[in-house]
Amino acid sequence: MPGTRARVLIVDDKPSIRTILSLVLGELGYRVRSAEDGFSALREIRQDIPEILLSDLNMPGMSGFELLSVVRRRYPAIQVILMSGSFSGKEVPSGIPADAFYQKGSSMSALLQIFRALPQMKRRTSVPDCTKPPVWNERNGIDPQGKRRLRLPARSVWTPSQ
Repeated sequence: MPGTRARVLIVDDKPSIRTILSLVLGELGYRVRSAEDGFSALREIRQDIPEILLSDLNMPGMSGFELLSVVRRRYPAIQVILMSGSFSGKEVPSGIPADAFYQKGSSMSALLQIFRALPQMKRRTSVPDCTKPPVWNERNGIDPQGKRRLRLPARSVWTPSQ
């Protein structure tokens, strides 16, 4: 079976989703690890680079958008499957440089079909050159009051308390 023994990292903030996906993929012969958010995923990736990253987009801490930005720059050979309940369909949402997309809540067979198709997909070896603006732009700096700021993607602005 294509994909057997591939290393997979599952990233989702819901333990039940991580557990179910780990069990199913493990039964199919994948070597599975999991992480609860983008920060813990990066720690896992540094320990052992997976061949496939299956990540939720909406997570606390470091979101899937932010994680994807780092993975595409530092680990471009990792094939990325993003999943979310916020987007619908089988196609990767516009402006997101992922190899595949899985709509949460759709059938498990749809996800397994994506895994079977990954070996035939053209593997991305560099950050794609898009004419559309990126989903996430890093805008760190000093605000007008002189406080350090970190702008997170379209959700909030974090200012460290001093």
